[in-house]
Amino acid sequence: MMLRTHLAITALAILLFLPHVSHEFIFIGVALLATILPDIDTGFSTIGKIKGGKIIQFFVRHRGIFHSLTFCAIVSILFAIFLPILALPFFLGYSLHLFADSFTYEGIKPFWPSKKISNWKLRTGSLTETSLFVFFLIADILFFIFIVKGVL
Repeated sequence: MMLRTHLAITALAILLFLPHVSHEFIFIGVALLATILPDIDTGFSTIGKIKGGKIIQFFVRHRGIFHSLTFCAIVSILFAIFLPILALPFFLGYSLHLFADSFTYEGIKPFWPSKKISNWKLRTGSLTETSLFVFFLIADILFFIFIVKGVL
């Protein structure tokens, strides 16, 4: 999926969790960063174009370890032990990225190093994905308005 779709999906989840967290800005920042982080393994992504991304791409394949629940769980557990405030937003953003990518043709290997692929028929950049983006963007705007007005 494209970056904008990942961000729109995660933004909705953030809005749903926001009333229940104590450090809102940390929660928002970590969740948004975590939702773009899995694509560090490809040079086509925004985050993959940074210097550190190029080094990582030399050692791993796209949709390998970084696109797995294995990696997500390990990092989330480490955060829970050493920096608990980061654990939930990291897990939320990262796992939503993986969940969304599991609907694409390329899919993900959720339990890396297992070779089993979880995929479906959604093409990245297609009209269907654009429709999903618009749906989540509208939902984000509506939930934001409801939160500001105090309805939620």
